[in-house]
Amino acid sequence: MAPRKPVKSSSPKVNTGKPGRAAGGRDTGSGKGGGRPPSTGRSSGSSSRSSGPREGGPRGRPIRQSDARRSAPVAKGLGGEQIEGRQAVRELLIGQRRKVKEIWIAQDIDPAAIIDDIMQIADAARVTVVEVPRRTLEDTARSEAPQGIIAFAQPLEEADFNALMTKRNGVMPFLVAVDGVTDPGNLGALLRCCDGAGVTGVILPKHRAVHVTPTVAKTSAGAIEHVPMTLVPGLPVAITQMRDKGIWVVGLDDSSENTLFDIANFATDGICIVLGSEGTGLSRLVKERCDTVVSIPMLGQVSSLNVSAAAALATYEVTRARLASPA
Repeated sequence: MAPRKPVKSSSPKVNTGKPGRAAGGRDTGSGKGGGRPPSTGRSSGSSSRSSGPREGGPRGRPIRQSDARRSAPVAKGLGGEQIEGRQAVRELLIGQRRKVKEIWIAQDIDPAAIIDDIMQIADAARVTVVEVPRRTLEDTARSEAPQGIIAFAQPLEEADFNALMTKRNGVMPFLVAVDGVTDPGNLGALLRCCDGAGVTGVILPKHRAVHVTPTVAKTSAGAIEHVPMTLVPGLPVAITQMRDKGIWVVGLDDSSENTLFDIANFATDGICIVLGSEGTGLSRLVKERCDTVVSIPMLGQVSSLNVSAAAALATYEVTRARLASPA
């Protein structure tokens, strides 16, 4: 089907069919749609210029965001209420884990297959799609490049920590814990790696760490909709709880003489990889609680990798060992 721009009309176009992908995509099954949008009284097309978003933006946010505001950690819960970027919005709709309140699309957006896909799924799920001036959309955005689309949804629901520590569907726990990562781009890329490698859960500290901001959501390319995440008050205590459940806890730190390739010794059991912050690495208490600490061999002139690259190497080392192990 040829890509199309959103239909300009006095009311959003919806239908009552079941959500699905365009030809060649995944089936999305039955979905949850509807719900009250972030603000009322708007419609698509030219009327959105006169009755569109208020000066303060959705939920009263100022329309001009500073760089500090764009990267600010979410104060409570996982976050994820504002999703920006085409792939992230599509995965939000496909995931069907939470209610999507409303989608904004720039009035001058160019036709593209992924936009057509988003429109079809949104129509079927009865999600309101509103055309807004690009300036309004970009002023409301909190990531650097929203790609002409923003979705507003209910916050992500936290996974149960105890459930993440148990074997499910024949798969031993494969967890990643993040110690003090504050860069949203790094966390988003890390979550994308976790989704690809088959990680069964990600553990984030409640404090002194970034949660799911719009930048995290966009950089993850929608992985936030598929990777279970939980918040814990303190990572050292969480590590002790995992060890009590028989889960091997392996920290990554440049100072260790053990290498990343030693992970294979623990990979087929329940395992949690612990990754440190961008600057200081693992905190002292976290490092002391780990069963073992390994390092990534650095054979060039640069002394270390950023946390998302380290996550990719470590998680896929676990995946490699599990795939090589007899079922």
